[in-house]
Amino acid sequence: MTERAPLSRKLSAIAESATLKVDAKAKALQAAGRPVVSYAAGEPDFATPQFIVDAAAAALRDPANFRYTPAAGLPVLREAIAAKTLRDSGLEVSPAQIVVTNGGKQAVYQAFQAVVNPGDEVLLPAPYWTTYPEAVRLADGIPVEVFAGAEQDYKVTVEQLEAARTPRTTALVFVSPSNPTGSVYTLEETRAIGEWAVEHGIWIISDEIYQNLVYEGVKATSIVEAVPEGAGQTILVNGVAKTYAMTGWRLGWMVGPADAIKLAANLQSHLSSNVNNVAQRAAVAALNGPQDEAEGFRQAFDRRRRLIVSELSKIDGVVVPNPLGAFYVYPDVRGLLGREWAGSIPTTSLELADLILDQAEVAVVPGEAFGPSGYLRLSYALGDDALLEGVQRLQRLFA
Repeated sequence: MTERAPLSRKLSAIAESATLKVDAKAKALQAAGRPVVSYAAGEPDFATPQFIVDAAAAALRDPANFRYTPAAGLPVLREAIAAKTLRDSGLEVSPAQIVVTNGGKQAVYQAFQAVVNPGDEVLLPAPYWTTYPEAVRLADGIPVEVFAGAEQDYKVTVEQLEAARTPRTTALVFVSPSNPTGSVYTLEETRAIGEWAVEHGIWIISDEIYQNLVYEGVKATSIVEAVPEGAGQTILVNGVAKTYAMTGWRLGWMVGPADAIKLAANLQSHLSSNVNNVAQRAAVAALNGPQDEAEGFRQAFDRRRRLIVSELSKIDGVVVPNPLGAFYVYPDVRGLLGREWAGSIPTTSLELADLILDQAEVAVVPGEAFGPSGYLRLSYALGDDALLEGVQRLQRLFA
């Protein structure tokens, strides 16, 4: 009997999402009755605003939503996205330059598929969201990490990018505000990076899903607003998940030059066709409706941000840069490594995260998921009481 043909080598090399893995483990422990506080998931704890839910309920009563619709998205939603892109990113686009996707993650995947060829190098500032390098590899590209530590507020410089550039460099990932660090590039920093990319003809994949979650009067300047001439080689990725507490609705989009967007639309026509029409109608309501509840979410995140930064900073050996966007804090915990805690001596942030879960019943994501060891990501998108309880457990563990 002939042996079965092997599985895909490409997919076999892809790792499971580390953040989802830690979150699943935390939820399993909670379901088993353990009082685990989880900082793992990048997911708002708020309910989706009622007017958005009402729009979805109304969509369920319209038989037009029970049929196939354009693979690139409902025209009314693409118009709403175009208006949002002009409003928040300073870029005027036509609906034809937009593809609506099943969450921002699909937009990231399709962006790399559209601009990366086998062997192309993609510059990936680190710390990075765990999906980016895998999405690059799925496009047969090579992710090239460019690391910036806490002393740089986790923001790379043009000099670092230039040192990593080779003749095979095709694209750059730019994320501001950042997942996992919460760092926000200034206008001047954004402009410098954008001008550098334009000078060298490098594609920019700019993830803007956290652009409305900024604090202390900071603005997350879009790279196409800072460098308008770069719009012809930039793909913007965005979605409703974070701003409107709509993670489970799976509604994202990509915006870019017509030729690149056409390729992504062709891919999607074979991959998934149109996104769920009810979710699309809900997204129209989110983007075009009142923004006061979303602003309330942002203010709550700001309060939690200040609390977690203050409390983590009380732990000797922990360095906590002040995050100005998103809903993550990314402490440098190298000062805790190589020391004995509860009878163990962790030497990596992976070992430290395991120790924290075992001894304090707190779930955090180790830095290895986002780049070098020595860091932890904590999401503060959870209830105030749980947030404080979790940090106090860490304070007791590392006292």
